[in-house]
Amino acid sequence: MSSPGASFVQILFEDIVFHENCGGGSFGSVYRALWVPKNKEVAVKKLLKIENEFYGAMMEPPNYGIVTEYASGGSLFDFLSSDASSAMDMSHVMTWAMDMAKGMHYLHAEAPIKVIHRDLKSRNVVITAENVLKVIQSLPVSETCDTYSYGVVLWEMLTREIPFKGLEGLQVAWLVVEKNERLTIPTSCPASFAELMRTCWITEARERPVFKQILSTLESMCNDSQLPQQCNSFLHNKAEWRCEIDATLDRLKRLERDLGSKEQELEEREQHLKMWEQKLIQQSNTPWRAVKRERREPGRRGGGKAFMMK
Repeated sequence: MSSPGASFVQILFEDIVFHENCGGGSFGSVYRALWVPKNKEVAVKKLLKIENEFYGAMMEPPNYGIVTEYASGGSLFDFLSSDASSAMDMSHVMTWAMDMAKGMHYLHAEAPIKVIHRDLKSRNVVITAENVLKVIQSLPVSETCDTYSYGVVLWEMLTREIPFKGLEGLQVAWLVVEKNERLTIPTSCPASFAELMRTCWITEARERPVFKQILSTLESMCNDSQLPQQCNSFLHNKAEWRCEIDATLDRLKRLERDLGSKEQELEEREQHLKMWEQKLIQQSNTPWRAVKRERREPGRRGGGKAFMMK
């Protein structure tokens, strides 16, 4: 068998006709496609351009692999959870917000094949040695879920808090979808950032902005001469507004506990009703037989007494 490396060729993008998406993974999406010059049906794994810079591929069996840029800064989540994040200022927030928006705009509107990320979160955003944010991981779905997630990551950068801390994923989904709950935006948060996050979290998905609109909003915010002072004041006075986030979390946890208690109460009530129903069935069956016997027996006894009196 010949070595795959010996037959390795560079295939032009225009020589591939893409068909349906067959699935997604941590590094991209797989498509059924036609390799036109060979008239051959193939599977193509489309890697995200913005994930990391592609350096090359290892083609010697059995050691296959791709070589990409290493993001030495780790994930955005890890950075925001570290003490180093306390030194963040307006320039950090705005630069990284622009980096993410540009990356998502490319995926949605400029990539050769439209990619919906679906899992945009701070754990899937990495920091390079040059302090640039890059997005990793993609799975197929609709654009507006990425817009919602972008608003959450922006909230994380501004508050340096964990979204819905202490609540499980299903609990959060229930609160957001069924109760229309949102992350708490502190009252002292600069109005332009607050408004941007709120528009990203609009309940009606079609009304949320696309990333081209988000970029335009961010560019306008960069021209606001008063925003840096407002933003820096907000970032460096966390002790004054953190209580607002904590209060919301306490309320949501009570709401979730109340829901759990009500569910347990309903389950117990349902069990009692089932037991009562079974008891009624048993009682309704037993007396019916007893009454039937009683109706037969008195007649026989009465007939006997009449016969004896004669």
